Amino acid sequence: QVQLVESGGGLVQAGGSLRLSCAASGRTFSNYAMGWFRQAPGKEREFVAAMRWSAGSTNYADSVKGRFTISRDNTKNTVHLQMNSLKPEDTAVYYCAAGASILIDTEKYYGYWGQGTQVTVSS
Repeated sequence: QVQLVESGGGLVQAGGSLRLSCAASGRTFSNYAMGWFRQAPGKEREFVAAMRWSAGSTNYADSVKGRFTISRDNTKNTVHLQMNSLKPEDTAVYYCAAGASILIDTEKYYGYWGQGTQVTVSS
């Protein structure tokens, strides 16, 4: 059983920053990934950023590349998403996920999901 708990969401003005955190507990495989996805109202859930835990390799959606940074804290089993230069189109519920590291930008390979945290960016 894997538990994921997100935190750090909130309301921020355009151009501002937020830092999301996801604390993980429970069993993981040797090669696993943790990622961030988001879902805006009326839209499908989309990939944001992910990393292979052991290797530390990362991948980003084109829409956030250069603005968002995913990082890990091994001592706390926590993954972070630093979001800078936020835009209104970044408004969504953000979910962290854990799963196999086959294709770390592909939702189907993530079997565990957090409850989500709301990020709202005002214009």
